Amino acid sequence: MTNPINNLDASQVFAPPPQRKAPDELGQEDFLKLMVTQFRNQDPFEPMDNGQFLGQLAQFSTVSGLDTLNQGFDGLAGALREEQALQASNLVGRTVVAETNTAFYDGDTTVSGALDLRSSAAAVEVDIIDASGQLVQRIDLGQQPAGTMNFTWDGRTADGGRADAGQYTLAARVIRGQNIESVQTLVESRVDSVTLGRQGGAMTLNLAGGGSLALSQVYRIAE
Repeated sequence: MTNPINNLDASQVFAPPPQRKAPDELGQEDFLKLMVTQFRNQDPFEPMDNGQFLGQLAQFSTVSGLDTLNQGFDGLAGALREEQALQASNLVGRTVVAETNTAFYDGDTTVSGALDLRSSAAAVEVDIIDASGQLVQRIDLGQQPAGTMNFTWDGRTADGGRADAGQYTLAARVIRGQNIESVQTLVESRVDSVTLGRQGGAMTLNLAGGGSLALSQVYRIAE
């Protein structure tokens, strides 16, 4: 018995299915057909005046321009996604300094972070808080000038013991006179992998210890 597939041309077998517009979608070709049909069926005793004709052409030009503009935006969005994917993939295996209040302590390695102070402060403190909300350690950094300052936590608790491995929350504050102000912490973390966003979604950097960051949170790459 002859296999009917053998009688088909290869282009028929592998040809992509025709693209269909949604029932409520009007394309440029449809718009032009409607306009031409309108011209053919107009009342010869009351033909369309020049203003109406120019209005129809302006509408067609607008539809055509919007379609071209949308195609341009789609191309730009695709290029930006590819650029983000390239940047994110280059971060795998590297250590980044990111805007986050979460740090992973592996039970041995010192946690490193930084603060970006807009002005000098009479005192700067960083609290290390465990998953249950308990204060584990308070790092007193004393008086600090404006600019970026680094800090570390060696995993020691307030009573001198060793903290358990896990995720910890960092809460930093500066004291200026009678005012106490919270400050965003910058934490060093190693990037283990990257998850690409779906349908234009943001990319995610997956960190050692199970945490994650958005690419936009990266402040700089650690030296």
